[in-house]
Amino acid sequence: MQLSQFNQESIQERLEHCVKIPRWADEISAKRPFESRQAVLDFAEQQAKTWTWEEILQALNTHPRIGEKKAQASLSAKEQQFSAREQAQAQTDQITLDLILQANLQYEARFGYIFLIKATGLSSTEILAALHSRLKNDPMIEQQVVKQQLMAIALLRLEQELAHD
Repeated sequence: MQLSQFNQESIQERLEHCVKIPRWADEISAKRPFESRQAVLDFAEQQAKTWTWEEILQALNTHPRIGEKKAQASLSAKEQQFSAREQAQAQTDQITLDLILQANLQYEARFGYIFLIKATGLSSTEILAALHSRLKNDPMIEQQVVKQQLMAIALLRLEQELAHD
């Protein structure tokens, strides 16, 4: 999407594909026009830092588990494209995928929400190692990590949206 389109068209839906935090989309939309793509990304990052834990939990509730195929059906076509790109390197043998699923369930039992990681560029082995490592985190530390990961995913998706002319 060209910057001129971003500044003029309705962008709520596009921003919701990046992360389902309506306040974030509203704030970005209200700030327009932006002078550059970098200005959009900088403002989006600044606003993401203000997300509350309640907003993050609501966004997590719309995210599929990493590697989970059946959850993909609940995503919009755009979200499916983002997810497929982000998890492209995470496709591997069924044994590793089963281990990721088991660790996901352990994570959910421990923390009460899905495991979230910016999977872009990570192999499934690296994701599994991160999952096991993060299972050891204190709940407050893990909330900070989740916020950072969700921000990174949202900003990556926004950057991809703005890169398509």
